[in-house]
Amino acid sequence: MTNLATNTESLVSREVRDEAVAAARASAVASGVEVRELIEIDDLAAVVGLFESIWQSAPGARPVSTELLRAMSTAGNYVAGAFEHGELLGACFGFFGNPGKASLHSHIAGVARAGAGRGIGHALKLHQRGWALLQDVSVITWTFDPLVCRNAYFNLGKLGALPIGYLPDFYGPMEDSINGSGDTDRLMVGWDLTSPAVRAASFGEPVLTDAGALREQGVAAALSVAADGGPIVGPADTPTVLVAVPPDIERLRRTDPGRGNAWRVALREVLGGLMADNARVTGFDRAGWYVICKEQS
Repeated sequence: MTNLATNTESLVSREVRDEAVAAARASAVASGVEVRELIEIDDLAAVVGLFESIWQSAPGARPVSTELLRAMSTAGNYVAGAFEHGELLGACFGFFGNPGKASLHSHIAGVARAGAGRGIGHALKLHQRGWALLQDVSVITWTFDPLVCRNAYFNLGKLGALPIGYLPDFYGPMEDSINGSGDTDRLMVGWDLTSPAVRAASFGEPVLTDAGALREQGVAAALSVAADGGPIVGPADTPTVLVAVPPDIERLRRTDPGRGNAWRVALREVLGGLMADNARVTGFDRAGWYVICKEQS
């Protein structure tokens, strides 16, 4: 088990490594939890139970199994949990990617309802960042549903990750309480752990984007929210464009599945289409707008 305090062998600069460890500790303290790596069966079984309670998957379709986590953690991959007085409130699991790319793929992370709103997810991700840097890994990737506004802001704003690909129906049918029965489109993001933006974000300076100011400057809204809550496709005829998502897609999927699916189709067409043409997502305004730059760097 890696100890964040004692591992000193790293190709990453000592300054960045120590800074990351300090940021992770500060975030855990602020959230009132202890974040630690997990390898014992009882702890791993608790992670499986936590994820099942969050995703509420169909029988036989749980997100992970105890055996898988045991094998992955024993092989040196990342499994960690956030605890308060011995109670598991959050967990995160990732595994190493292509050795030549020195990357880690963060597969799943979740926080119990009892721990919501305390920054526990942020503490887990910063622990994962510190752990990865100690393994000479400088990039972490993961996927998320691009329609979930709060997750988009968390990933792009609070953490400083950036989308690197739009993946239509990435997982296929999942049949759980979060994803429903529709296509599982995802954004793949890359988290450059040593970039100035990520280093600043780790100490509470999010990557801020002002979509309102951009609209006043004449930036086109390629996708926006209609009065009835559905999507409106607009022009994408400016060098920078804005793409909206609904404020609460999960509620919309429960109350109006047809409109929820219309958003999936529209976002795939607009955001997926722009990214297929090599446009870059440069940020996300927490009011619900992706900012996309069409100009090639």
